[in-house]
Amino acid sequence: MSFAERYGPWAVIAGASEGTGSAFAAQVAAEGINCILLGRRMAPLEGVAKELQGRYGVECLTASVDLAAQHSARRIVEVVEHREVGLFISNAGADSIGSTFLDHDIADWDSLVSRNVMTVMQSCHHFAKRMRDRRRGGIIIVGSGACYGGIAGISVYCATKAFDLCFGEGLWAELKPFGVDVLNLILGRTDTPAFRELMERKGIPIPKDLALPEDVARVGLARLPHGPVHNWGLEDEEAGYAGLSAAARRKRVMSISMMADSTRARENAQ
Repeated sequence: MSFAERYGPWAVIAGASEGTGSAFAAQVAAEGINCILLGRRMAPLEGVAKELQGRYGVECLTASVDLAAQHSARRIVEVVEHREVGLFISNAGADSIGSTFLDHDIADWDSLVSRNVMTVMQSCHHFAKRMRDRRRGGIIIVGSGACYGGIAGISVYCATKAFDLCFGEGLWAELKPFGVDVLNLILGRTDTPAFRELMERKGIPIPKDLALPEDVARVGLARLPHGPVHNWGLEDEEAGYAGLSAAARRKRVMSISMMADSTRARENAQ
């Protein structure tokens, strides 16, 4: 199948107003897939939609959705309505707080967990169920190298990204037999407005080795069929900062999943 046949006719991109989100939207639209663009700010979303419609002739819908709100996944479902979604990209999940745990109100951390955990999980539940029934589709969960261990100053953020990683790996194993692809795209430092704003707020110079959003989107879409993990800047067999390579994690998930399946089969036979 072509990319559009495998992941079309509609893609939902959460966090599409700028940075990697808008880069994903542009490259998905270039493949002829219609886009539903989600984010808090309508003006930049509408700007992205107008550009994609003019350049690629695809349909684009926009909706203001606070992905940290309690019922944001329900709002996403309402926006999508009857449209057939073959690709869901969960891209909104930067560390917008940048503080040690006790130096911020617990409500702020509740919002971060809601956005990075609950909204991701609930949205995947809705879209993946329909992809499984059609036996095709794809999900990209944009993560961070912070998922591989706790770091002072971003403890809650690390924890949410660790959840996304394990959730995405398990979902990949569950959906693989049905022809649905799942990828955890684990990023390093990426040149996005959100990252630059955080660095400037902390008085930290902007690094020179930032990944470009366009490159991130290109690699993420290319690696989608080869999940469950791609570590930015590393080859499939290279461990590097991740501790385990993407290939080793894939093998581990497959091995444990097969053991679990075998155990369930024996229990059902008794």
